[in-house]
Amino acid sequence: MAAREVYLDNAATTRVDARVVEAMRTHWGDAFGNPSSLHRRGVEAARAVLASRRVFAEYFRADPSGVVFTSGGTEADCLAVLGFGRRARHVVVSAVEHPAVLRSVEVLEHAGVRVDRIAVDREGRVDVGAFAAAVGPDTGLCSIIHVQNEIGTIEPVAEIAQAVKARNPRAIVHVDAVQSFTKIPFPLEPAIDAVSVSSHKIHGPMGVGALVVRGARRPEPVLLGGGQEAGLRSGTENVPGIVGFGVAAEIGLRAMTEGAGRMAALRDRLWARLKAGLPDAELNGPTGDARAPHNLSVSVGGVPGETVLHALEAEGVFVSTGSACRAKKTGLSPVLRAIGKREGIVEATIRFTLCRTTTEDEVERAGDLFVRVVNQKRAVLSGVAR
Repeated sequence: MAAREVYLDNAATTRVDARVVEAMRTHWGDAFGNPSSLHRRGVEAARAVLASRRVFAEYFRADPSGVVFTSGGTEADCLAVLGFGRRARHVVVSAVEHPAVLRSVEVLEHAGVRVDRIAVDREGRVDVGAFAAAVGPDTGLCSIIHVQNEIGTIEPVAEIAQAVKARNPRAIVHVDAVQSFTKIPFPLEPAIDAVSVSSHKIHGPMGVGALVVRGARRPEPVLLGGGQEAGLRSGTENVPGIVGFGVAAEIGLRAMTEGAGRMAALRDRLWARLKAGLPDAELNGPTGDARAPHNLSVSVGGVPGETVLHALEAEGVFVSTGSACRAKKTGLSPVLRAIGKREGIVEATIRFTLCRTTTEDEVERAGDLFVRVVNQKRAVLSGVAR
Protein backbone atom coordinates (compact mmCIF):
# COMPACT_ATOMS: atom_id res chain seq x y z
CA MET A 1 0.00 0.00 0.00
CA ALA A 2 1.08 3.60 -0.56
CA ALA A 3 2.54 5.62 2.32
CA ARG A 4 -0.01 6.79 4.88
CA GLU A 5 -2.69 4.47 3.58
CA VAL A 6 -4.66 2.81 6.38
CA TYR A 7 -6.46 -0.47 5.69
CA LEU A 8 -9.18 -1.22 8.24
CA ASP A 9 -11.35 -3.60 6.23
CA ASN A 10 -9.79 -6.82 7.47
CA ALA A 11 -13.12 -8.58 7.96
CA ALA A 12 -13.52 -8.39 4.18
CA THR A 13 -10.04 -9.68 3.42
CA THR A 14 -6.51 -9.46 4.78
CA ARG A 15 -3.06 -8.86 3.36
CA VAL A 16 -1.38 -12.22 2.67
CA ASP A 17 1.50 -12.82 5.08
CA ALA A 18 4.89 -12.90 3.33
CA ARG A 19 5.65 -16.27 4.97
CA VAL A 20 2.47 -17.66 3.44
CA VAL A 21 3.46 -16.42 -0.02
CA GLU A 22 6.86 -18.05 0.34
CA ALA A 23 5.33 -21.39 1.32
CA MET A 24 2.96 -21.27 -1.65
CA ARG A 25 5.67 -20.30 -4.11
CA THR A 26 7.14 -23.81 -4.14
CA HIS A 27 3.83 -25.31 -5.24
CA TRP A 28 3.45 -22.79 -8.05
CA GLY A 29 6.87 -23.84 -9.34
CA ASP A 30 8.86 -27.04 -9.39
CA ALA A 31 6.70 -28.88 -6.84
CA PHE A 32 3.50 -28.72 -8.89
CA GLY A 33 1.40 -31.85 -9.01
CA ASN A 34 -2.14 -33.19 -8.78
CA PRO A 35 -2.71 -34.87 -5.39
CA SER A 36 -4.75 -37.59 -7.10
CA SER A 37 -1.86 -38.66 -9.35
CA LEU A 38 0.02 -41.80 -8.35
CA HIS A 39 3.49 -40.68 -9.45
CA ARG A 40 6.02 -38.81 -7.31
CA ARG A 41 4.75 -35.32 -8.09
CA GLY A 42 1.23 -36.35 -7.15
CA VAL A 43 2.39 -38.02 -3.93
CA GLU A 44 4.36 -34.90 -2.94
CA ALA A 45 1.32 -32.70 -3.55
CA ALA A 46 -0.87 -35.06 -1.53
CA ARG A 47 1.61 -34.94 1.35
CA ALA A 48 1.55 -31.14 1.32
CA VAL A 49 -2.25 -31.13 1.45
CA LEU A 50 -2.23 -33.67 4.28
CA ALA A 51 0.21 -31.54 6.29
CA SER A 52 -2.21 -28.61 6.12
CA ARG A 53 -5.18 -30.87 6.84
CA ARG A 54 -3.50 -31.96 10.06
CA VAL A 55 -3.14 -28.35 11.26
CA PHE A 56 -6.93 -27.94 11.31
CA ALA A 57 -7.60 -31.46 12.57
CA GLU A 58 -5.27 -30.94 15.52
CA TYR A 59 -6.67 -27.55 16.50
CA PHE A 60 -10.33 -28.53 16.20
CA ARG A 61 -9.75 -32.05 17.60
CA ALA A 62 -11.07 -33.72 14.50
CA ASP A 63 -9.92 -36.64 12.41
CA PRO A 64 -7.90 -35.45 9.38
CA SER A 65 -10.42 -37.18 7.12
CA GLY A 66 -13.04 -34.75 8.43
CA VAL A 67 -11.19 -31.67 7.17
CA VAL A 68 -12.79 -30.85 3.82
CA PHE A 69 -11.02 -28.12 1.85
CA THR A 70 -13.33 -25.83 -0.12
CA SER A 71 -13.10 -22.64 -2.20
CA GLY A 72 -13.76 -20.49 0.88
CA GLY A 73 -16.00 -19.87 3.87
CA THR A 74 -19.12 -19.51 1.72
CA GLU A 75 -18.73 -22.95 0.19
CA ALA A 76 -17.93 -24.42 3.60
CA ASP A 77 -21.16 -22.95 5.00
CA CYS A 78 -23.16 -24.19 2.01
CA LEU A 79 -21.68 -27.67 2.31
CA ALA A 80 -22.64 -27.80 5.98
CA VAL A 81 -26.16 -26.41 5.62
CA LEU A 82 -27.14 -28.14 2.38
CA GLY A 83 -25.11 -31.28 3.03
CA PHE A 84 -26.60 -31.92 6.47
CA GLY A 85 -29.86 -30.02 6.00
CA ARG A 86 -31.13 -32.05 3.04
CA ARG A 87 -31.68 -34.95 5.42
CA ALA A 88 -33.53 -32.79 7.91
CA ARG A 89 -37.18 -32.00 8.35
CA HIS A 90 -36.44 -29.01 10.56
CA VAL A 91 -33.51 -26.55 10.77
CA VAL A 92 -32.76 -23.84 13.36
CA VAL A 93 -30.51 -20.84 12.68
CA SER A 94 -30.07 -17.36 14.14
CA ALA A 95 -31.38 -14.25 12.43
CA VAL A 96 -27.84 -12.86 12.07
CA GLU A 97 -26.10 -15.65 10.19
CA HIS A 98 -23.88 -14.99 7.21
CA PRO A 99 -25.79 -14.84 3.89
CA ALA A 100 -24.20 -18.16 2.88
CA VAL A 101 -26.14 -19.82 5.68
CA LEU A 102 -29.34 -17.81 5.33
CA ARG A 103 -29.56 -18.28 1.57
CA SER A 104 -28.85 -22.00 1.95
CA VAL A 105 -31.67 -22.44 4.46
CA GLU A 106 -33.97 -20.65 2.01
CA VAL A 107 -33.13 -23.37 -0.52
CA LEU A 108 -33.99 -26.00 2.07
CA GLU A 109 -37.19 -24.17 2.93
CA HIS A 110 -38.27 -24.17 -0.71
CA ALA A 111 -37.67 -27.93 -0.72
CA GLY A 112 -40.08 -28.38 2.19
CA VAL A 113 -37.76 -28.18 5.20
CA ARG A 114 -39.20 -26.20 8.10
CA VAL A 115 -36.85 -23.40 9.25
CA ASP A 116 -36.83 -21.39 12.49
CA ARG A 117 -34.79 -18.17 12.56
CA ILE A 118 -34.10 -17.11 16.15
CA ALA A 119 -34.15 -13.38 16.95
CA VAL A 120 -31.32 -11.59 18.74
CA ASP A 121 -31.19 -8.83 21.34
CA ARG A 122 -30.10 -5.24 20.67
CA GLU A 123 -26.44 -6.27 20.89
CA GLY A 124 -26.92 -9.05 18.36
CA ARG A 125 -26.70 -11.85 20.89
CA VAL A 126 -28.73 -15.04 20.52
CA ASP A 127 -30.55 -16.20 23.64
CA VAL A 128 -29.54 -19.77 24.45
CA GLY A 129 -32.93 -20.69 25.86
CA ALA A 130 -34.83 -19.32 22.87
CA PHE A 131 -32.58 -21.18 20.44
CA ALA A 132 -32.89 -24.45 22.35
CA ALA A 133 -36.64 -24.07 22.71
CA ALA A 134 -37.00 -24.20 18.93
CA VAL A 135 -35.26 -27.60 18.77
CA GLY A 136 -37.51 -30.62 18.57
CA PRO A 137 -37.32 -34.34 17.79
CA ASP A 138 -37.38 -33.66 14.04
CA THR A 139 -34.61 -31.02 14.11
CA GLY A 140 -31.76 -32.22 11.90
CA LEU A 141 -29.46 -29.20 11.82
CA CYS A 142 -28.69 -26.11 13.89
CA SER A 143 -26.29 -23.46 12.58
CA ILE A 144 -24.90 -20.60 14.64
CA ILE A 145 -22.26 -18.00 13.80
CA HIS A 146 -19.40 -17.62 16.29
CA VAL A 147 -18.55 -13.97 15.58
CA GLN A 148 -21.14 -11.94 13.69
CA ASN A 149 -19.35 -10.58 10.65
CA GLU A 150 -20.96 -7.10 10.60
CA ILE A 151 -21.20 -6.10 14.27
CA GLY A 152 -18.68 -8.37 15.98
CA THR A 153 -20.97 -10.03 18.54
CA ILE A 154 -19.48 -13.21 20.01
CA GLU A 155 -22.28 -15.74 20.16
CA PRO A 156 -22.49 -18.35 22.98
CA VAL A 157 -21.89 -21.24 20.59
CA ALA A 158 -20.74 -23.74 23.21
CA GLU A 159 -23.79 -23.14 25.41
CA ILE A 160 -26.10 -23.30 22.40
CA ALA A 161 -24.54 -26.57 21.21
CA GLN A 162 -24.93 -28.12 24.66
CA ALA A 163 -28.56 -26.98 24.90
CA VAL A 164 -29.34 -28.30 21.42
CA LYS A 165 -27.91 -31.74 22.19
CA ALA A 166 -29.82 -31.85 25.47
CA ARG A 167 -33.03 -31.40 23.48
CA ASN A 168 -32.06 -33.61 20.54
CA PRO A 169 -28.77 -35.54 20.66
CA ARG A 170 -29.00 -36.38 16.95
CA ALA A 171 -29.24 -32.80 15.70
CA ILE A 172 -26.09 -31.63 13.88
CA VAL A 173 -24.60 -28.40 15.25
CA HIS A 174 -22.65 -26.32 12.74
CA VAL A 175 -20.65 -23.22 13.70
CA ASP A 176 -19.51 -20.56 11.23
CA ALA A 177 -16.11 -19.56 12.65
CA VAL A 178 -14.94 -17.56 9.61
CA GLN A 179 -14.65 -14.29 11.59
CA SER A 180 -13.38 -15.85 14.81
CA PHE A 181 -10.71 -18.31 13.72
CA THR A 182 -7.26 -17.17 14.98
CA LYS A 183 -8.91 -14.05 16.51
CA ILE A 184 -10.37 -15.68 19.62
CA PRO A 185 -10.13 -19.25 20.96
CA PHE A 186 -12.65 -21.68 19.56
CA PRO A 187 -14.69 -23.46 22.26
CA LEU A 188 -13.78 -27.11 21.74
CA GLU A 189 -17.20 -28.27 22.87
CA PRO A 190 -17.82 -31.91 21.84
CA ALA A 191 -21.44 -31.02 20.96
CA ILE A 192 -20.22 -28.95 17.98
CA ASP A 193 -20.19 -31.24 14.95
CA ALA A 194 -18.87 -29.03 12.12
CA VAL A 195 -16.98 -25.74 11.76
CA SER A 196 -16.46 -23.43 8.76
CA VAL A 197 -13.23 -21.44 8.35
CA SER A 198 -11.72 -19.27 5.61
CA SER A 199 -8.17 -18.51 4.52
CA HIS A 200 -8.29 -14.93 3.31
CA LYS A 201 -9.66 -13.69 6.64
CA ILE A 202 -6.47 -14.81 8.44
CA HIS A 203 -3.71 -13.50 6.13
CA GLY A 204 -3.90 -16.49 3.82
CA PRO A 205 -4.76 -16.55 0.12
CA MET A 206 -8.22 -16.05 -1.35
CA GLY A 207 -10.04 -19.01 -2.82
CA VAL A 208 -9.61 -21.59 -0.07
CA GLY A 209 -11.49 -22.52 3.09
CA ALA A 210 -12.51 -25.62 4.99
CA LEU A 211 -15.40 -27.38 6.64
CA VAL A 212 -14.07 -29.29 9.63
CA VAL A 213 -16.42 -32.16 10.46
CA ARG A 214 -15.75 -33.27 14.02
CA GLY A 215 -18.35 -35.99 14.41
CA ALA A 216 -18.74 -39.36 12.76
CA ARG A 217 -21.53 -38.24 10.45
CA ARG A 218 -20.65 -36.64 7.13
CA PRO A 219 -22.63 -34.20 4.98
CA GLU A 220 -23.91 -35.11 1.55
CA PRO A 221 -21.64 -33.60 -1.13
CA VAL A 222 -22.77 -30.46 -2.92
CA LEU A 223 -20.18 -30.64 -5.72
CA LEU A 224 -20.02 -33.92 -7.62
CA GLY A 225 -17.23 -35.26 -9.78
CA GLY A 226 -14.02 -37.15 -9.16
CA GLY A 227 -14.62 -37.76 -5.47
CA GLN A 228 -11.76 -35.71 -4.00
CA GLU A 229 -11.79 -34.74 -0.29
CA ALA A 230 -13.09 -38.14 0.79
CA GLY A 231 -15.91 -37.80 -1.71
CA LEU A 232 -17.30 -34.71 0.03
CA ARG A 233 -15.95 -32.01 -2.30
CA SER A 234 -15.04 -33.04 -5.82
CA GLY A 235 -12.55 -31.02 -7.85
CA THR A 236 -8.77 -30.97 -7.97
CA GLU A 237 -7.43 -29.52 -4.75
CA ASN A 238 -5.95 -26.01 -4.77
CA VAL A 239 -2.58 -27.20 -3.49
CA PRO A 240 -0.79 -23.80 -3.23
CA GLY A 241 -3.86 -22.31 -1.57
CA ILE A 242 -4.25 -25.16 0.89
CA VAL A 243 -0.56 -25.00 1.78
CA GLY A 244 -0.84 -21.25 2.31
CA PHE A 245 -3.98 -21.68 4.40
CA GLY A 246 -2.21 -24.15 6.65
CA VAL A 247 0.77 -21.84 7.18
CA ALA A 248 -1.53 -18.85 7.82
CA ALA A 249 -3.44 -20.89 10.40
CA GLU A 250 -0.26 -21.95 12.19
CA ILE A 251 1.01 -18.35 12.32
CA GLY A 252 -2.36 -16.98 13.42
CA LEU A 253 -2.88 -19.54 16.16
CA ARG A 254 0.57 -18.86 17.60
CA ALA A 255 -0.11 -15.10 17.61
CA MET A 256 -3.76 -15.31 18.72
CA THR A 257 -3.52 -14.36 22.40
CA GLU A 258 -1.15 -11.43 21.92
CA GLY A 259 -2.91 -10.30 18.75
CA ALA A 260 -6.35 -10.32 20.34
CA GLY A 261 -5.16 -8.17 23.23
CA ARG A 262 -3.56 -5.63 20.91
CA MET A 263 -6.55 -5.44 18.60
CA ALA A 264 -9.03 -5.04 21.47
CA ALA A 265 -7.00 -2.19 22.96
CA LEU A 266 -6.75 -0.43 19.61
CA ARG A 267 -10.45 -1.01 18.88
CA ASP A 268 -11.39 0.61 22.19
CA ARG A 269 -8.99 3.48 21.53
CA LEU A 270 -10.61 4.06 18.14
CA TRP A 271 -14.13 4.01 19.61
CA ALA A 272 -13.16 6.50 22.33
CA ARG A 273 -11.75 8.83 19.67
CA LEU A 274 -14.90 8.57 17.55
CA LYS A 275 -17.23 9.09 20.49
CA ALA A 276 -15.28 12.13 21.70
CA GLY A 277 -15.56 13.78 18.29
CA LEU A 278 -19.10 12.59 17.51
CA PRO A 279 -21.07 12.31 20.76
CA ASP A 280 -24.17 11.06 18.92
CA ALA A 281 -22.30 8.13 17.33
CA GLU A 282 -23.82 4.73 18.10
CA LEU A 283 -21.95 1.51 18.63
CA ASN A 284 -23.53 -1.48 16.90
CA GLY A 285 -23.11 -4.64 18.93
CA PRO A 286 -21.70 -5.22 22.42
CA THR A 287 -18.74 -3.72 24.25
CA GLY A 288 -15.68 -5.26 25.86
CA ASP A 289 -15.09 -8.99 25.94
CA ALA A 290 -18.51 -9.74 24.44
CA ARG A 291 -17.22 -8.30 21.16
CA ALA A 292 -14.63 -9.72 18.79
CA PRO A 293 -11.36 -7.83 19.28
CA HIS A 294 -10.97 -6.77 15.66
CA ASN A 295 -14.45 -5.36 14.98
CA LEU A 296 -15.92 -1.89 15.47
CA SER A 297 -19.26 -1.04 13.81
CA VAL A 298 -20.39 2.57 14.23
CA SER A 299 -23.50 4.39 13.04
CA VAL A 300 -24.08 8.13 12.70
CA GLY A 301 -27.02 10.09 11.37
CA GLY A 302 -27.16 12.92 8.88
CA VAL A 303 -24.87 11.56 6.17
CA PRO A 304 -25.00 8.50 3.85
CA GLY A 305 -22.55 5.74 4.65
CA GLU A 306 -21.23 5.41 1.12
CA THR A 307 -20.45 9.14 1.06
CA VAL A 308 -18.36 8.74 4.20
CA LEU A 309 -16.64 5.62 2.86
CA HIS A 310 -15.50 7.31 -0.36
CA ALA A 311 -14.40 10.46 1.45
CA LEU A 312 -12.22 8.31 3.70
CA GLU A 313 -10.92 6.40 0.69
CA ALA A 314 -9.89 9.67 -0.95
CA GLU A 315 -7.68 10.27 2.09
CA GLY A 316 -6.20 6.77 1.95
CA VAL A 317 -8.31 5.13 4.66
CA PHE A 318 -10.11 1.94 3.64
CA VAL A 319 -13.16 0.75 5.59
CA SER A 320 -16.56 -0.76 4.71
CA THR A 321 -20.21 0.06 5.24
CA GLY A 322 -20.82 -3.44 6.62
CA SER A 323 -20.42 -6.95 5.30
CA ALA A 324 -18.43 -7.08 2.05
CA CYS A 325 -20.94 -9.70 0.87
CA ARG A 326 -23.66 -7.05 0.60
CA ALA A 327 -21.58 -3.91 0.01
CA LYS A 328 -23.27 -3.09 -3.31
CA LYS A 329 -26.78 -3.52 -1.95
CA THR A 330 -28.78 -0.52 -0.80
CA GLY A 331 -30.76 -0.04 2.40
CA LEU A 332 -30.24 -1.09 5.99
CA SER A 333 -28.67 -4.52 6.39
CA PRO A 334 -30.75 -7.38 7.83
CA VAL A 335 -28.29 -7.57 10.73
CA LEU A 336 -28.85 -3.93 11.69
CA ARG A 337 -32.59 -4.43 11.37
CA ALA A 338 -32.33 -7.49 13.62
CA ILE A 339 -30.77 -5.42 16.42
CA GLY A 340 -33.44 -2.74 16.17
CA LYS A 341 -31.91 -0.11 13.90
CA ARG A 342 -34.34 1.77 11.70
CA GLU A 343 -34.03 3.19 8.19
CA GLY A 344 -33.63 6.97 8.23
CA ILE A 345 -32.57 7.16 11.88
CA VAL A 346 -29.17 5.69 11.16
CA GLU A 347 -27.87 6.61 7.73
CA ALA A 348 -24.13 5.97 7.90
CA THR A 349 -22.82 2.72 9.28
CA ILE A 350 -19.09 2.14 8.97
CA ARG A 351 -17.32 -1.06 9.92
CA PHE A 352 -13.69 -0.71 11.00
CA THR A 353 -11.94 -4.07 11.24
CA LEU A 354 -8.38 -4.42 12.47
CA CYS A 355 -5.71 -7.08 12.14
CA ARG A 356 -2.75 -8.12 14.25
CA THR A 357 -0.44 -5.65 12.45
CA THR A 358 -2.70 -2.58 12.83
CA THR A 359 -0.90 0.27 14.61
CA GLU A 360 -1.85 3.07 17.02
CA ASP A 361 -1.02 5.66 14.38
CA GLU A 362 -3.38 3.99 11.93
CA VAL A 363 -6.38 3.94 14.25
CA GLU A 364 -5.72 7.53 15.34
CA ARG A 365 -5.53 8.72 11.76
CA ALA A 366 -8.67 6.81 10.81
CA GLY A 367 -10.56 8.05 13.85
CA ASP A 368 -9.65 11.71 13.37
CA LEU A 369 -10.43 11.57 9.68
CA PHE A 370 -13.81 9.90 10.26
CA VAL A 371 -14.85 12.62 12.70
CA ARG A 372 -13.73 15.36 10.32
CA VAL A 373 -15.45 13.81 7.29
CA VAL A 374 -18.76 13.24 9.07
CA ASN A 375 -18.83 16.80 10.42
CA GLN A 376 -17.93 18.26 7.03
CA LYS A 377 -20.54 16.23 5.18
CA ARG A 378 -23.17 17.05 7.76
CA ALA A 379 -22.45 20.75 7.38
CA VAL A 380 -22.70 20.56 3.60
CA LEU A 381 -25.91 18.54 3.62
CA SER A 382 -27.41 20.78 6.27
CA GLY A 383 -26.69 23.82 4.11
CA VAL A 384 -28.23 22.16 1.08
CA ALA A 385 -31.33 21.27 3.08
CA ARG A 386 -31.76 24.90 4.16
